[in-house]
Amino acid sequence: MIVHLVDGTYELFRQFYGRRRANEGKDAPFGAVRGVLHSVLEMIEQGATHVGVATDHVIESFRNRLWSDYKTGEGVEPALLAQFHPLEEALTVLGVVVWPMIELEADDALASAAWIASQDDRVQQVCIWTPDKDLAQCVRGDRVVQVDRKAHKIRNAAAVRDKFGVEPGLIPDFLALVGDAADGYPGVPGIGAVTAARLLNQHGVIEHFPPTVLGEHRDRALLFKQLATLRTDAPLFRDVDELEWRGPTDAFAAWTERLGDAGLRERCLKATQATRLC
Repeated sequence: MIVHLVDGTYELFRQFYGRRRANEGKDAPFGAVRGVLHSVLEMIEQGATHVGVATDHVIESFRNRLWSDYKTGEGVEPALLAQFHPLEEALTVLGVVVWPMIELEADDALASAAWIASQDDRVQQVCIWTPDKDLAQCVRGDRVVQVDRKAHKIRNAAAVRDKFGVEPGLIPDFLALVGDAADGYPGVPGIGAVTAARLLNQHGVIEHFPPTVLGEHRDRALLFKQLATLRTDAPLFRDVDELEWRGPTDAFAAWTERLGDAGLRERCLKATQATRLC
């Protein structure tokens, strides 16, 4: 089987701003939620049987206590923020497993789910659906890959090396050195992507750098590495069979009415029938 892990937060952002551009700046109620549901159903129509979606139930996490400038919900548009919890509810009644994260982030859930699923010999491949560079650290050969829907690329370990210049396991060190503006930490002054890759390939992890390499910035770099390192210990599920999609719940019909999308219900029914015929 192939396990598909979806970054629900990214998908919600993608649908929200994509629809806003298409609608000349107008935001339809639940528009992004409908878009994500259609996107997930498309995956199921194309053969996905085991699916899990991670969301940021709240934007802040334990990392905000480690670094005061770490990303927060400040600046997220209210019209977008208001669709997070409805998305989680709608996915649940669709019959899709959802992990709404509070203390940890959606990225931590994806990393944890990838780790759990990859331990099962029945799993041929784990696909993590997000372009987020943080998740590149989870890639393992061709067994755990990153699907970048935006770039239309599937990144295995070789592709991660080509993109960043380092092995997937060194991505937290790489990000600690170069920084991550989206997450709110600046990296080490004077170190860009090329220099970071060279140092990591020469010395290995930051902890093994000679003291003179980072000097007074070493402690800060180690803090940033802690921010960049995804947790893999979230107890999300015990058996990958828990991720199998078996169709919507009885509450889904009412939800499609609430969303104002009758086509969504019809599409779901067809997908359910097709799944049962397999």
